[in-house]
Amino acid sequence: MGFKLKRLTPIIEWGTLLGSTILVCLFLVIILWEIASKGASVVSWDFITTLPKEAMTKGGILSPIIGTVLLTLITALFAIPFGICCAIYLNEYAQDNMLTRLIRAAIRNLSGVPSIIYGLFGLALFVQALNMGTSLMAAGLTLGLLSLPYIITTTEEALMRIPQSTREGALGVGATQFECIKDVVLPSAMPGILTGVVLTLSRAAGETAPILFTGAAFYINGTNGYMNQEFMALPYHLYMLSTQHQAIEEVRPIAYGTALILVVVVFLMNLTAFYIRYKYRKND
Repeated sequence: MGFKLKRLTPIIEWGTLLGSTILVCLFLVIILWEIASKGASVVSWDFITTLPKEAMTKGGILSPIIGTVLLTLITALFAIPFGICCAIYLNEYAQDNMLTRLIRAAIRNLSGVPSIIYGLFGLALFVQALNMGTSLMAAGLTLGLLSLPYIITTTEEALMRIPQSTREGALGVGATQFECIKDVVLPSAMPGILTGVVLTLSRAAGETAPILFTGAAFYINGTNGYMNQEFMALPYHLYMLSTQHQAIEEVRPIAYGTALILVVVVFLMNLTAFYIRYKYRKND
């Protein structure tokens, strides 16, 4: 009896894993089909390149697209340099002591903080304390804070995968520690770093709660072009059309079209991350 149970255990575990995977993929396919089937009829070149009109009941989503691009750009400019530099310091320079371990634990705990908490923190720090007001810059910096723990963690993990012998070899031929990191360690870890960065930015591009408090606007009659003004973004635009608009039934097709565009943007960013990893692995 014990022998049969021992043989059945791997089959049960594999079957449970396979069944869970199929169930999750099934729900994902249903959701994507719902969005694609109802949003494809709305999406067109005019829909993408036209400004919203008449309180978003007509027109396209050019303003939310521009706002999302600018928001992601500010997030990247703030989070990527700081995140990578922090990870390099923690992995390459900092000593393995209690303080370093506490810092690492704090960074990993920050990764699990709900995004709405970052929104409230951004409201208190950037909007009120630093007098930025509700603006594109305040929202971008808030998303940058949200993205920092993920970029630090993924970058440090990529650096940890580089064998210590690689560093010792570079130092052995006369390179300084800075030259070793710049010319040997970072290029070797770049696939993991870039993958983590792109996936983090794709997540940030779809966040609604942080920008809800820091600068996203319901409707702007024009494009987003100023860092110190409110802006429109795809996730908040979708939220308003789906839940808060006074004519929900009338704008429902636009909401599905917006959702489809947002899904495509996030999918392309994730596909870029996979392509980067594949390209670097192939070169290796």
